[in-house]
Amino acid sequence: MTDGDSSTPVSLSWRELQILELIGGGMTNHDIAQELEISKRTVDNHISNILTKTSTENRVALVRWALLWGKVCIDEVNCCALPIPAQSNEEVVP
Repeated sequence: MTDGDSSTPVSLSWRELQILELIGGGMTNHDIAQELEISKRTVDNHISNILTKTSTENRVALVRWALLWGKVCIDEVNCCALPIPAQSNEEVVP
Protein backbone atom coordinates (compact mmCIF):
# COMPACT_ATOMS: atom_id res chain seq x y z
CA MET A 1 0.00 0.00 0.00
CA THR A 2 1.03 3.60 -0.45
CA ASP A 3 0.51 6.75 1.56
CA GLY A 4 -2.72 7.55 -0.29
CA ASP A 5 -1.45 10.46 -2.39
CA SER A 6 -3.16 9.17 -5.52
CA SER A 7 -4.55 11.77 -7.90
CA THR A 8 -7.49 9.49 -8.68
CA PRO A 9 -10.72 10.32 -6.82
CA VAL A 10 -11.98 7.61 -4.49
CA SER A 11 -15.64 6.72 -4.16
CA LEU A 12 -16.74 6.11 -0.57
CA SER A 13 -20.20 5.10 0.61
CA TRP A 14 -22.22 7.32 2.92
CA ARG A 15 -21.44 5.05 5.88
CA GLU A 16 -17.73 5.04 5.03
CA LEU A 17 -17.76 8.86 4.98
CA GLN A 18 -19.49 8.91 8.38
CA ILE A 19 -16.87 6.58 9.81
CA LEU A 20 -14.06 8.57 8.23
CA GLU A 21 -15.36 11.74 9.87
CA LEU A 22 -15.52 10.01 13.27
CA ILE A 23 -11.97 8.67 12.84
CA GLY A 24 -10.88 12.24 12.07
CA GLY A 25 -12.51 13.26 15.33
CA GLY A 26 -10.27 10.86 17.21
CA MET A 27 -12.82 8.17 18.01
CA THR A 28 -11.84 4.54 18.53
CA ASN A 29 -13.54 1.71 16.64
CA HIS A 30 -15.47 0.87 19.80
CA ASP A 31 -16.63 4.48 20.19
CA ILE A 32 -17.65 4.63 16.53
CA ALA A 33 -19.66 1.42 16.91
CA GLN A 34 -21.52 2.88 19.88
CA GLU A 35 -22.12 6.21 18.14
CA LEU A 36 -23.54 4.59 14.99
CA GLU A 37 -25.27 1.75 16.86
CA ILE A 38 -23.49 -0.95 14.86
CA SER A 39 -21.11 -3.71 15.93
CA LYS A 40 -17.39 -3.08 16.35
CA ARG A 41 -16.75 -5.82 13.79
CA THR A 42 -18.82 -3.88 11.24
CA VAL A 43 -16.76 -0.78 12.00
CA ASP A 44 -13.57 -2.82 11.59
CA ASN A 45 -14.79 -4.06 8.20
CA HIS A 46 -15.71 -0.55 7.03
CA ILE A 47 -12.32 0.80 8.08
CA SER A 48 -10.54 -2.05 6.31
CA ASN A 49 -12.51 -1.24 3.14
CA ILE A 50 -11.73 2.48 3.47
CA LEU A 51 -8.01 1.79 3.93
CA THR A 52 -8.04 -0.40 0.82
CA LYS A 53 -9.98 2.11 -1.29
CA THR A 54 -7.74 4.99 -0.25
CA SER A 55 -4.49 2.99 -0.46
CA THR A 56 -3.56 4.05 3.07
CA GLU A 57 -1.87 1.82 5.62
CA ASN A 58 -3.18 3.14 8.93
CA ARG A 59 -5.50 5.66 10.62
CA VAL A 60 -2.91 8.46 10.58
CA ALA A 61 -2.33 8.10 6.84
CA LEU A 62 -6.09 7.84 6.35
CA VAL A 63 -6.78 11.11 8.20
CA ARG A 64 -3.99 12.77 6.21
CA TRP A 65 -5.60 11.51 3.00
CA ALA A 66 -9.03 12.71 4.15
CA LEU A 67 -7.68 16.18 4.89
CA LEU A 68 -5.90 16.39 1.53
CA TRP A 69 -9.06 15.35 -0.33
CA GLY A 70 -11.42 17.51 1.75
CA LYS A 71 -13.34 14.56 3.17
CA VAL A 72 -13.20 15.64 6.84
CA CYS A 73 -13.48 18.83 8.87
CA ILE A 74 -11.31 19.18 11.98
CA ASP A 75 -11.89 22.14 14.31
CA GLU A 76 -13.44 24.24 11.56
CA VAL A 77 -10.35 23.75 9.37
CA ASN A 78 -10.67 22.22 5.91
CA CYS A 79 -14.44 22.04 6.40
CA CYS A 80 -16.64 20.34 3.90
CA ALA A 81 -20.31 19.49 3.97
CA LEU A 82 -21.13 15.82 3.54
CA PRO A 83 -23.73 15.32 0.84
CA ILE A 84 -27.03 13.84 1.94
CA PRO A 85 -27.42 10.48 0.20
CA ALA A 86 -30.53 9.43 -1.67
CA GLN A 87 -30.06 5.93 -0.23
CA SER A 88 -27.65 4.77 2.46
CA ASN A 89 -25.96 2.19 0.19
CA GLU A 90 -25.18 4.52 -2.70
CA GLU A 91 -21.63 5.54 -3.48
CA VAL A 92 -20.93 9.23 -2.90
CA VAL A 93 -18.37 11.16 -4.96
CA PRO A 94 -18.21 14.75 -3.70
